Amino acid sequence: MRIPPRFTTLGGVAALLSVFLVGAPTAATAATAPSAASVGSVCYSALPSQAHDTLGLIEEGGPFPYTQDGTVFQNREGVLPSRSTGYYHEYTVITQGSDTRGARRIVTGEAAEEDYYTADHYESFDLVDHGC
Repeated sequence: MRIPPRFTTLGGVAALLSVFLVGAPTAATAATAPSAASVGSVCYSALPSQAHDTLGLIEEGGPFPYTQDGTVFQNREGVLPSRSTGYYHEYTVITQGSDTRGARRIVTGEAAEEDYYTADHYESFDLVDHGC
């Protein structure tokens, strides 16, 4: 299973260099920021413990409990910012007592700490703030 990179090869580097050299973000930086109108935010500490477990597995590269974990997330609902196919990947957040995968997911983008949590199967997303 392929684990997606956390930075795009050129875009992330170019964005970081522009901040240090020029002092302003480039279009590459703006392109990786979520739309404030469609995505909320949630503190890492406010996530359910199973979401912490899933984020830990993502950082470790697995193993994952479901074969669907790590597959490309298509963003068909259009809630997350529009990106090329393969930019987002989805992972199951286990729901205690459920006989199925449940509705909770972590969707990762390619940027560092670009993790989105959904508790309602893609109807809404919150960008995880890893600093709180």
